Amino acid sequence: MRKWWWLSLILCACGKPLPDLAPIDLEPWKSDKGGCLQVRSASIDALILQREELKGLSETDLINLLGRPDRNELYKRNQKFYYYDLEPGLACADAVKNNQQLVVRFNAMGLAKEVSIEKGP
Repeated sequence: MRKWWWLSLILCACGKPLPDLAPIDLEPWKSDKGGCLQVRSASIDALILQREELKGLSETDLINLLGRPDRNELYKRNQKFYYYDLEPGLACADAVKNNQQLVVRFNAMGLAKEVSIEKGP
């Protein structure tokens, strides 16, 4: 009986592996805060194709994969939104009006429920 308990504990502790998101090079992506370096803008087409891979990830997993969001928003019922600027955002000297953003909505359980690419403010 004890052997099965340990086995179930080990299996539950093993999480879902992070997606690869190839051909996006994630290290330059993470260093392009606010999209100011325009590294992220080159990956828009790849993100559109792979955004389903981000669904179901926890907030921690998403941060490990893409880095900290440029902005976040707490909404009613403990929902959160993470915003990643794909084109130069408001914090950049050459900001693009209505820049494209990767928007991830987390449910109350902290899992990515919706992933979209939208025009920013």
